[in-house]
Amino acid sequence: MGSYTFHLVCVLHSVAAMTCGLLLMFYTNEVFEFTHGREIAVKIKGSTPHDQLLIRTSDSFSGLLLFALGFLLFMVASVKDRNFQGFFARGCVFLHVVTALWRIYFDRKLEDLGGNWLRLVVGDIVLALSWVFFLLYTWRERYD
Repeated sequence: MGSYTFHLVCVLHSVAAMTCGLLLMFYTNEVFEFTHGREIAVKIKGSTPHDQLLIRTSDSFSGLLLFALGFLLFMVASVKDRNFQGFFARGCVFLHVVTALWRIYFDRKLEDLGGNWLRLVVGDIVLALSWVFFLLYTWRERYD
């Protein structure tokens, strides 16, 4: 049963990552307007054409990376080795916690994006908790 749960968690995280990656690659302005508001989205876009090009390239590359991570998660979802599943889940928990800490210590200091750091930290913690629940479920299943 743990294998099915691992598959389900991986696929859900994969769909979320791939969707966010595609949105970031192709609909960056709309996503920033929706998440940050129109005024901040204009500031994030850059003030000169050169800055705008660099920021757009960076956002597209970030979206591509997120899409690739989602695709990797989709491939990992089919792994049946329980030791690997536990190792992978612990690594994902670590990654999400480190990301949340990064947001707490650095993102909140950004003037324009400072208001969104708490929402993003909560999202990171929720993602980490999904892997923690998987680990607890498999631990309970293993020792019952």
